[in-house]
Amino acid sequence: MVGIAELRRPGGYVVQVLAVAACYYGAGRLGLLRELSVESAVVTPIYPPTGVAVAALLILGIGCWPGITLGALGIILTLAPPGPDLVGILFGNTAAPVCAAILLHLARFRVDLGRFRDGLALVFLGALGAMTISATVGVGMLVLTGKLAAHAFWPVWLAWWVGDAVGVLLVTPLLLLLRGARRPPSLRRWREATALAVIACVFVPVATYSSLSLLFLVYPLIIWAALRFQLAGSVLCALLTSVLASLAATDARGAFHGLGPIEVMVKLQAFNGAMALTALLMSALITEQRNTRRSVELACQELVEVLEHLTAGDVPVPRPQPGADGPGGEESGDRSRQ
Repeated sequence: MVGIAELRRPGGYVVQVLAVAACYYGAGRLGLLRELSVESAVVTPIYPPTGVAVAALLILGIGCWPGITLGALGIILTLAPPGPDLVGILFGNTAAPVCAAILLHLARFRVDLGRFRDGLALVFLGALGAMTISATVGVGMLVLTGKLAAHAFWPVWLAWWVGDAVGVLLVTPLLLLLRGARRPPSLRRWREATALAVIACVFVPVATYSSLSLLFLVYPLIIWAALRFQLAGSVLCALLTSVLASLAATDARGAFHGLGPIEVMVKLQAFNGAMALTALLMSALITEQRNTRRSVELACQELVEVLEHLTAGDVPVPRPQPGADGPGGEESGDRSRQ
């Protein structure tokens, strides 16, 4: 996990916590714009605050967890007056992303998502595993306080868990990507990115709102985005598709027309989850393969240079290692002084 040194001071820490709370609250209000009713309980198909919380903990460190609690408190107070279940739900909403960050740290997770194992860790530890805490605690408190019937526990739990997990799968990689953004791509890449964006904006609404149930046709688009633009392309396409699919589901249109509430929830959550998994894991795999290829190409280039020097009878000059002080590094300087 990464901490920001300037924000470790008392004043900076307060600003950090308030910023996390504001982002969490804003993401929660966006997620609540579209809701599904499952067994008299209202759930969201995608809950972005979980993704914001996990990304904040990975970037800023575990110490920013009070911001998650404050943001969750603000969202809960806007939905209903405080009750006996408030403390339990706050605990679950805070503990789930904290556990996700701890598990990812123990798994040596890299925030650049440059390895396939990082994608697997985010999926199974950060999303599917840790988000069971918030779903179990939240739905359990609703049942214990009498706000939810006992027989409705599992349908509501499933909707809560998948909504939180999809929020991590779609929002966390996007925020980590923005943190590590580098220089803009070349003009040729911009042209291809523009073409991909135009096709996605035209094709995805047709696939999600068509009565012929054409949701599966978005996968070639996500594969194209992952192959050409890795995480940036695949996650943005998946996020656009998930948002439009959620709009179609809550409006009972397209592939969700004529379905009951439970059927809509199951179909939408299964689609969002499968698509997010495909986008994240495929982009992580492609990025790892490209990094491996670059490493092999660099090693081959160095080997060719060494062979050229040996053929000419020269002593090959060693390349400076990253982090070394000067051409020979600090150690060589010490030897020359002995």
